[in-house]
Amino acid sequence: MESLAEALGNWRKLSFAERAEHKTKQLLDDPLVQRLRANYPELDDRTIKVNMNRLYQYVTEHRNCSNCPGLERCPNDFEGHYTMLSVETAGDTTYLHDRKVSCKKLIAKEAQDAIRNRIRSFYIDNTALTHGYSTDEIVDIDPERVEAVGAILKYIRRTQAEGLQKEGLYLVGPFGTGKTFLMCYMLYQLAKSGRSGVIVYMPDFVEDLKSMFDEPQRMKETIDLLKETDLLVFDDIGAENLSPWVRDHVMGAILNYRMNRKPTFFTSNHEPDELEKHFSFTSKDGDEEYKGQRIMDRIRPFVEVVVVNGTNKRGKAGA
Repeated sequence: MESLAEALGNWRKLSFAERAEHKTKQLLDDPLVQRLRANYPELDDRTIKVNMNRLYQYVTEHRNCSNCPGLERCPNDFEGHYTMLSVETAGDTTYLHDRKVSCKKLIAKEAQDAIRNRIRSFYIDNTALTHGYSTDEIVDIDPERVEAVGAILKYIRRTQAEGLQKEGLYLVGPFGTGKTFLMCYMLYQLAKSGRSGVIVYMPDFVEDLKSMFDEPQRMKETIDLLKETDLLVFDDIGAENLSPWVRDHVMGAILNYRMNRKPTFFTSNHEPDELEKHFSFTSKDGDEEYKGQRIMDRIRPFVEVVVVNGTNKRGKAGA
């Protein structure tokens, strides 16, 4: 049997023309080229000869895709794309055209990027926002919250079928039962349908608003974003250190703008009546019952209260 060294030596002894002829025969015998010629009988020898570079690119890139090393290590000239060929005849002349086509991995990545780009988060771990979970997964994590999961799924299906709703959801339950996770799941699923969403962790958001006093443009852009997004989630509402200004001029303005326009969602450890007491009292002005009522009048009529039961899953993966 001929050794590799002998084979290489014999290859070097061949003239350039002989090597070119050998490569050409190899290319023309490739199953892809054979199939192309079978599909397009008008593809004559002259057209084949003047388009050898296109054929070589076509065969090489399809071979690369068959042994794909992953999108980030794509060996093709244009990452995430491969060459497709088409044949056109005009008069007595046949033309071979090439074009770049996105591969399945790139299409999937772009779809995922589009979903992520539709969701903004303020001070929230993005894990649940960037990972799709199946219905079985979100139930299996804790069977005790099956009713809450059912309400979320029903809301998602209704929005997908009917369009953006005017009412949102108010998830209430003990610490660590997965209220934030369920809201992230909802945002992810509806982002796949083209909906934009924002989720805001209230305790940190309220503190950050204080620093925006010196950046009025940033504050305006932030508030406008919360007003205009399709789906807005206030996470852990009732846990923030409330000030009259945040309550009346930020929360009040956002909720007033969104009611009867776009749905707003809440997660809380407080029942709505307890949240009203929270909104009624500030460290600066003390008890202002009517102001708490005014905020709740912008929440109660526009949400369905959903109780989230279950065990505390804080610190556990995929909760």
